[in-house]
Amino acid sequence: MRLDRLRSDLRSRFDATNAARERALPASRRAIRACANAIRALHRGEFDRAHELMDEARGALDEGLAATADHPQIRHAGYLQDAQKEYAEARLTEAVLRSQSLPEPADCGVDDAPYLGGMSDAIGEGRRHVLDLLRAGDVARGEAVLVTMEDMFSVLVEIDYPDAITLGLRRQTDSSRALIEKTRGDLSIAIVQRDLRDALDRHAREVLGRQDT
Repeated sequence: MRLDRLRSDLRSRFDATNAARERALPASRRAIRACANAIRALHRGEFDRAHELMDEARGALDEGLAATADHPQIRHAGYLQDAQKEYAEARLTEAVLRSQSLPEPADCGVDDAPYLGGMSDAIGEGRRHVLDLLRAGDVARGEAVLVTMEDMFSVLVEIDYPDAITLGLRRQTDSSRALIEKTRGDLSIAIVQRDLRDALDRHAREVLGRQDT
């Protein structure tokens, strides 16, 4: 009888854990998908739509976290951390694109390590935005976004802990450093081109002014 009870107890606990996983996994996938679509909407300037998608992601993420509240092995299995990272990235990307104060982990409702991963990814979205701004000729705004990217990087580079704790942040930080250097180079070229164009325009105006006299 003891073995029968043991079998029953084990099956009951594993059934509960599996049920939590079956709820958390699709919830995390929905959150990740909604965040990816939200970021695309942000780059298109569709901020209302982006907010709807981020609210959808938040709801899915909360569902997954609630399902795993009593199952830490599922709660920390990785896919909910991925969903939190994507959500943090979406929130941080909006702040970068709209020149807002950066939300903190508590503001996003995510754990610290996924938040930092999202911050690293948001630096990449910042580069994408800078390139869009340069194509539009808005060099000054591009410079301001680069400053924000560098501010975020300064946070990442100070977090020097084992990857098991930071979920591989060191590699992401290295990638962010490379993106910032490329963005700085693109901006430097754009600034030189802008200054040269302005100098040529001034020279042309001066020549025309002398001809008029």
